This record gives sequence, structure tokens and C-alpha cells, in this order.
Amino acid sequence: MNQQHYSQAARVLHQGGVIAYPTEAVWGLGCDPYNEIAVQKLLSLKQRPVEKGIILVAASMEQVQPLLKNLDAVSLARLEASWPGPNTWLIPDPDNVIPTWIKGEHASVAVRVSAHAGVIALCKAFGGPVVSTSANIAGLEPARILSEVSAYFGDFIDYYLPGSLGDLEQPTRIQDLRDSRVVRS
Repeated sequence: MNQQHYSQAARVLHQGGVIAYPTEAVWGLGCDPYNEIAVQKLLSLKQRPVEKGIILVAASMEQVQPLLKNLDAVSLARLEASWPGPNTWLIPDPDNVIPTWIKGEHASVAVRVSAHAGVIALCKAFGGPVVSTSANIAGLEPARILSEVSAYFGDFIDYYLPGSLGDLEQPTRIQDLRDSRVVRS
């Protein structure tokens, strides 16, 4: 892993750009989740409505600590047992610490603490969680190789972070933390 690539990606994120980066199973698009203009640009590229919400990915539980402070012991233990790893959880956000342009029409936010070395390096370089949504136009297949990402988005992506996908066949499962119900398998 070349640290310069991660530093450059973090700079682009801090400047409000949209990046493409490899994740556990597919290429992802990312931006600063607290920059509404960046998130709107990303959603526009994907042709995805803001109401659906988007996933945040982090390098550690510490990076999403504000979401964890109100959780009961059972919920916290569930997260600790599954992270880091390919598990995305819908975490209630009663204090609204996450912007509505991330949560969409939901009261929860989708969060994953990744075990993918490249995703960890990216989130560490950025200094916090990053938006993580599949690199594709809504309704089309997620990109599995860099040339597919480029074919979808071309020069509209501000930075393409080099790297390799993880070994998952499908994007991560999404579960509701309140009842462990699988929302996406």
C-alpha cells in the first residue's frame, strides 16, 4: 500500500471531492459524509435518491463513537462481535449526530467498520468515516474492476484510489441492530 495514494484521497475528500475506491466486494464511491454538496454530487452521479440513505464505513469503532454512546450492552456486544468485518448495521441515531443527507428518510444510519486494509487506510488518512456506496449507476451492476468504474463515471470522479478488492462475492449484508433482521443479504 502506497501511503501517498491514501493521503491524496484524503485531501480530495476534505476538498469536497468524490473518490472511487476498492472495498470488500465491489468498487465504491466515497465522499465526506458531513459535506452536503459532496454527498449530493455523489448521489447525482449514481442517480440515487437521497431518501434511500447511504452507508458509512469506518476504520474503527472509535470513528463512529458518537453513534454508539446510547446503545445498550447487548447491541454494543453485537457490534463488537462482528467488527471489524463485512457487516453493515443499521444503528439508531436518536441524537441526529449523522446528517439527514446520509440517513435519508430513516431514523437509523447504515455503518460498517471494515476489515479491508485499503478501506482502513483510507478512513485513517481521512480521519473519520467515509461514505461507502457501490460504484454504479442505480439499477446497474456494481463495478468489480476499475475500467467499469471509469466507464460509468469517467472524469466525474475526482480521484481513483488504486488497490484490490477484498474476497467477498457480494456487497456486505445489512442488518438492523435493534432486532438483527437482515435488510440486505
